Amino acid sequence: MTVYLNGEFLPKDQARISPDDRAFLFADGAYEVLRAYRGHLFRAREHWDRFDYSLKALRIASPANTDFASIASELLKRNNIADAEATVYLQVSRGAAPRKHVFPADATPTVYAFAAPFANPVEKWASGVKVITVPDQRWARCDIKSVSLLPNVLANQQAQEAGAHEAVLVRDGFALEGSLSNFAVVLDGVLHTAPRSNYILPGISRLVALGLCSALDIPVKEFPVAEADLKCAAEAMLFGTTNEVMPVVQINERKVGEGQPGPLTRKLQQAFRDYVGECQRRG
Repeated sequence: MTVYLNGEFLPKDQARISPDDRAFLFADGAYEVLRAYRGHLFRAREHWDRFDYSLKALRIASPANTDFASIASELLKRNNIADAEATVYLQVSRGAAPRKHVFPADATPTVYAFAAPFANPVEKWASGVKVITVPDQRWARCDIKSVSLLPNVLANQQAQEAGAHEAVLVRDGFALEGSLSNFAVVLDGVLHTAPRSNYILPGISRLVALGLCSALDIPVKEFPVAEADLKCAAEAMLFGTTNEVMPVVQINERKVGEGQPGPLTRKLQQAFRDYVGECQRRG
């Protein structure tokens, strides 16, 4: 695999990052993950804007003379996946410096990126998945896409051990989002999802899905979903870069609706797939 590190494309086994890098010592960095559909970077502008937002929130200087879009495209080409389904990961840390909590005065940001093949979860799209609810133990700035993901890792591990696809995080009695995806339920024909705030990540797939809801005349209510109301949900779904629109058919030990993907979920799922195809055609 060819990766990108600080201005160079090189074999992954030759990439070297300092043990003093603050991403390693403090989780002091931000990242982005994009889907590439046969070379097309999906909603790239929104991803770059969110990346910039995260870096500014962490007060990390944007790396000089660094074109993330060009890096992503070049990685797809060099890894022979420009005509395939893929993901692109990009990360910027504050850089390497002696270990002190205060920002170093002269550190240069570390930029790392890679691209990898991706297989669409077609079977799960068809059958739907199980999720579990877990307490949200994250910090209060979930809107920043930082590399400090230990609570998400622990929640997702709990989900995997329970035979579930995802963990839905519950804070103060409200289901907010998944460990690596946004979350929505259908109550009385209305799609409910947590509103944008510092307690959820402003997901790009969520943004696309809500736009499609408007086009499809699907009513939406951006309001926190009470955990107690999950048992009343007729449908549920996840939104995410790798999930797109993923049907949820079981929450903990309770089936959602009839225990199979519902009609509104299917409608939105197909609209998302159609939109992906349209974006590819437009280039």
